[in-house]
Amino acid sequence: MTTETRPPTAAAYRNLVTATIGFTLTFWAWDLIAPIASWYGDRLDLSSFQQSLLVAVPVLVGSVGRIPAGALTDKYGAKLMFPLVSALTIVPVLLLVVVKDSYGLLLVVGFLLGLGGTTFAIGIPLVNSWFPPAKRGLALGVFGMGMGGVALSGYFTPRIAEHGENLPFLVVAIALAVYAVLAALLITDRPGRPVPTASLAARLGSAARLRVTWELSALYAIGFGGIVAFGVYLPTYLKTWYELDPTDAGTKAAGFALVTVVFRPIGGWLSDRVHPALVTAVALGVVALLAIVQAFDPPLNPGGTTALLVMAAGLGTASGSVFALVSQVTPQAEVGSVTGIVGATGGLGGFLPPLVMGAIYSAKGSYSIGFMLLSDLALAGCVYAYGRMRGIEPDDGTPSLPPPKLTTTSP
Repeated sequence: MTTETRPPTAAAYRNLVTATIGFTLTFWAWDLIAPIASWYGDRLDLSSFQQSLLVAVPVLVGSVGRIPAGALTDKYGAKLMFPLVSALTIVPVLLLVVVKDSYGLLLVVGFLLGLGGTTFAIGIPLVNSWFPPAKRGLALGVFGMGMGGVALSGYFTPRIAEHGENLPFLVVAIALAVYAVLAALLITDRPGRPVPTASLAARLGSAARLRVTWELSALYAIGFGGIVAFGVYLPTYLKTWYELDPTDAGTKAAGFALVTVVFRPIGGWLSDRVHPALVTAVALGVVALLAIVQAFDPPLNPGGTTALLVMAAGLGTASGSVFALVSQVTPQAEVGSVTGIVGATGGLGGFLPPLVMGAIYSAKGSYSIGFMLLSDLALAGCVYAYGRMRGIEPDDGTPSLPPPKLTTTSP
């Protein structure tokens, strides 16, 4: 029995669980500002666009930061990168306590807070290396459930803040410190994993020259980008359009995020059985349809709630299926680099929509145009996934480009 068909080991599941917990906590930290953005808006008398920019900055930095984070993980391994990034994220979390009365400084700290969003590109190559191809879709989907940190943030951050405006930041900082210690003890890189010796620029260049990198990036920008955009902007949308109070808006946004979390491993599981491009096409088709429904501003109960939750299911499924496709067509030694680029593009897909939605509402007093744009993008992704990506078969182990120089860690 080869390593590609051998059942996952206990170490594989230990790493999966530990990485998923870390991904969840760092995503909570990454999303700390969004659930209380309206509080900052009232405190600092911010416009809708200023609030949108405040919640979008961490998304931008966390997305772009995945590119070097993924490449560095290929080089140095998740055993170093996961606890290091988790520990460093504590710094901007605590700085939020200090800068709460300055919009300019909040933007600077939000920039630093983006570090928490880079752990996605650390966990994907770790999980991918420990699980055989037939199990990777589900395993990567389970790891992807760590984006539930957004749901935890949406639900708990405003509630904890009711007991002390600085308390959410202290709680998250302590949790990150505890996790950083546990990660250093529990995360292990797979023995014998290929370690590239080429430079960071050469490895990123190799990944960037793969056509499939950009095809997957576009699809992930729609799927995961939609999740991030809703995660950071949905509380503001619900408060502004449906006139919910911040706590109720945060709760409903957490419910949206929870649905995406549940459906991400379902997308991976389906992709282990059906071509992931087909799963992606169906999921994005559902999103396109329900975005049109929401564009007509249905009452929140039951029409709006139903439309938003079904969109959440579609976006979660698409996010899981796209990364199942990444694991199939990417050479093992380049998974981190490709993941960094794809993950960055997906996160950037979540950076622009909050700004667009805020700008549209400020100009037109309506969000309908924004939802129609989402429908157009989702439909384009559906057509491309079905028409082009179904032709991509699982990689047979031969990279489409000359492989980078590799060394191998000793077993």
